[in-house]
Parts: sequence; structure tokens; C-alpha cells
Amino acid sequence: MATPNYGYEKRQRELAKKKKKEEKLRAKADRKLEPESPGLMPGDPETDVASLERDPPTVPELPTKNG
Repeated sequence: MATPNYGYEKRQRELAKKKKKEEKLRAKADRKLEPESPGLMPGDPETDVASLERDPPTVPELPTKNG
């Protein structure tokens, strides 16, 4: 019976780990470059600076101590 080649198996595990890590980093970089949140799109009234200058957000008045 042939003896197991532990060095080869270890190297294969290391290569798999390295490949998985690189894929995760690449996916993270892709997410950073392409914003997927709909709130970050230009022209959105909630995030568009020009619309905020025309229509400033309303702030509800806080109740005072006297009522």
C-alpha cells in the first residue's frame, strides 16, 4: 500500500485557502467600487445635494419643559 503524501495534501490545502482569500478580497473590492444601495444613486431626493438645497429637510420641533 502506498504511503500518504502529507506534504502534497498540505500544499493543496494552502493553495485552496489562498485562492479563497483572493476571491473574497476581489469580491470586497468589487462591492466597494459598485455601490448597490439605492440610496446612493445620483438624483435621489434623499441624498441629492441639489434637492436638499431647494427643499431643506423638515425637523420636528422638540417639546419644551412648559408644554
